[in-house]
Amino acid sequence: MLEQTGFDRFRDLSPVEPEDLVGLWRGRGIPTGHPLDGILENLGWFGKRFTEDLRADALLFRSGKRRLTAIDPFPIPLRLAMRFHSLGKTRFAPNLFSHLLRPLRALGPIATVRRLPFEGVSSAAMVYDRLPITDHFRRMDKDTVIGLMAIKGDARHYLFELQRVQDAAVEQR
Repeated sequence: MLEQTGFDRFRDLSPVEPEDLVGLWRGRGIPTGHPLDGILENLGWFGKRFTEDLRADALLFRSGKRRLTAIDPFPIPLRLAMRFHSLGKTRFAPNLFSHLLRPLRALGPIATVRRLPFEGVSSAAMVYDRLPITDHFRRMDKDTVIGLMAIKGDARHYLFELQRVQDAAVEQR
């Protein structure tokens, strides 16, 4: 279950307009006891990118020092990945995952950003095109948002923070 303080923190934050997310964001998980805690970081997750037409590269991973690769997680069996989540925390996981970056490479944005309600508050949300996943966002400050990932049919929620990237040195494609 979700750590109460993390959920309360998210709930108390202000809504975000979808247009305010446009740009590149660096992510990090917020530990709550969710099965995904620490996995994305272990695999080299960088963050997310939102385009002006409100489409999104939902999962950006580092491939090399300055290159980012957008992946499409659709081929990964979601329920199986959640069941065997502890494998993603092993020291071998990053090397194994690096071999999957090419076959999982997204051909373009894989999600849409729009305003959706969550617990009675309408705010920006990113809806995956081919997966039952929605990331709901709330604003901490001008350049920081908190995301709450909800998987349809799963009562657990994964929390993460996104920080706007101002560094032009990161190659975006």
